[in-house]
Amino acid sequence: MQNKLITLLLLVFSVNYFCQLTANLESNAQYYIDDKKIKLSEVESSQRFRSNNYLNLNYKLNDFTFGAQLESYAPKALLNYSPAFKETNVGTYFINYNNEKAGIDVTLGHFYEEFGSGLALRLWEDKQLGIANSLLGGRIKYTDPDQIITIKALMGKQRTGFELTKGLISGLDAEIKLDSLARANKVHTTIGFSYVNKYEDNKDNTFYPKSVEVYSSRVKMEYSKFNLEFEYLYKTKDNIKQISVLDSNNLFSGNAFYINLSYATERFGIIANIRRLENFNFYSQRDQIGNIYNNAVLNYVPALTKQFDYSLANIYVYQAQPQLTFSPQKKAGEIGSQFDIFYKIKKGTVLGGKYGTDIAFNISNWYSLRGTYRSYINDYNDYKTDFFTLGEKYYSDQSFDIRTRLKENWKIALVLINQYYNTYRTEETLGNVKAQTIVVDNIYRFSKSSLKVELQHQWANSYHGNWVAGLAEYNFRKNWSFFINDLYNYGNSDGKNKLHYYTSGIVFRKNSSRVQASYGRQRGGLLCVGGVCRFVPESAGLSLGISTNF
Repeated sequence: MQNKLITLLLLVFSVNYFCQLTANLESNAQYYIDDKKIKLSEVESSQRFRSNNYLNLNYKLNDFTFGAQLESYAPKALLNYSPAFKETNVGTYFINYNNEKAGIDVTLGHFYEEFGSGLALRLWEDKQLGIANSLLGGRIKYTDPDQIITIKALMGKQRTGFELTKGLISGLDAEIKLDSLARANKVHTTIGFSYVNKYEDNKDNTFYPKSVEVYSSRVKMEYSKFNLEFEYLYKTKDNIKQISVLDSNNLFSGNAFYINLSYATERFGIIANIRRLENFNFYSQRDQIGNIYNNAVLNYVPALTKQFDYSLANIYVYQAQPQLTFSPQKKAGEIGSQFDIFYKIKKGTVLGGKYGTDIAFNISNWYSLRGTYRSYINDYNDYKTDFFTLGEKYYSDQSFDIRTRLKENWKIALVLINQYYNTYRTEETLGNVKAQTIVVDNIYRFSKSSLKVELQHQWANSYHGNWVAGLAEYNFRKNWSFFINDLYNYGNSDGKNKLHYYTSGIVFRKNSSRVQASYGRQRGGLLCVGGVCRFVPESAGLSLGISTNF
């Protein structure tokens, strides 16, 4: 395999003389240590040095693009990445033909795609989360010359590590701009339809459905400063899991709806998101349902909550709860909403000051689906939910964010956050938490450098208890920065867990290259990007990250 990779690299670099080549290299390595407070498990400590490495190569020749991504998880992948990521191999490869004049785009090999909001289908990669959900197969996209109609069709098998899942995925998506057909000038309307099928052999158990299908319809309307998006989806009967075991005796359909409303002017904006999910997990292989690594996930179900930039606000972070289960808990999904309000106060006013002031307010509330559950003989379960009735609260937050300049070179932000977190329902542990967090964030710019100072405090009535955190980051000589931060769980009721999670490091940037070296402790918990999360274990050690384009 190593000889094949070297040959492929030499071949790719040799064609750089004849076509346009782009490359991206990303490497994240860590050496884990045991300190006085944090120790690896016996299994984890068998390999203390771990790294994830990616070399992405793309070269273009006329209307064709050829690409491949080489991946190496050697000697092992970073802690808590899927066991499917191991050793060194070619992760993805593709050939793409794109003729813009004809409106034709064809890909053979690995590809990523999204239908609508992603609830029906989203294939994407996020290295930080360990998600690599491309399909290996074919995709074709057609857009007519007037760009009124767009049609996509695809088929393939989904990637899991360097292998493929068992399910064969096929899909069709169509989008039509009605305002172009009606020659409307003020109201812009687009409708869309999606169909996705997962076919998997059930010869080992005929209770498993061979096909699981998702049907979706959506509409998007724009008028003046208003915007409306609505999507409804239906999933045919699929198996569920009971206590991490695939349950062939329970087959249920699922559904979802999503509404996004927005209004925006030069200084004021409001965004409202409403969503209801019922039994809406969708996987390309049935035995991967509910796995903790995001393996074989076909659709995109992010948490619709405020994505905070501050460490203490992300201790109690919400994950979407679309799953249906009867054991150990009885729950069928989630329903909730998120509202964002933005306002810019004019400069020169009493509240706006000399430079103006930006204000943001967010409210998120998420609940279970209220319903009735019945138990029958042979562990057969049934249920019925109320469509709009709110059940038990899973999570809520309210945040207030105000940002302004005290001087031309001094920016300051004050953030207040109130959170409720139902640990019993979201983590299947006992209790719930009410937490309040305050953040003061400062950036001061000197003539040739800048200093960022961030102070945080969190009051919590249970679970981890109170926290305090601080961050200092100094940027100098254009390319260099040094940072140090610490999270201290001083209010933990267990004295052994009153830990400092400290980190210090240095970063070098030049053009498209970035190198970061750091040493410290990693707080265990959920790491989330865009509302999708993975669990990271508590650890300590030395980290090195490199990324560059060439």
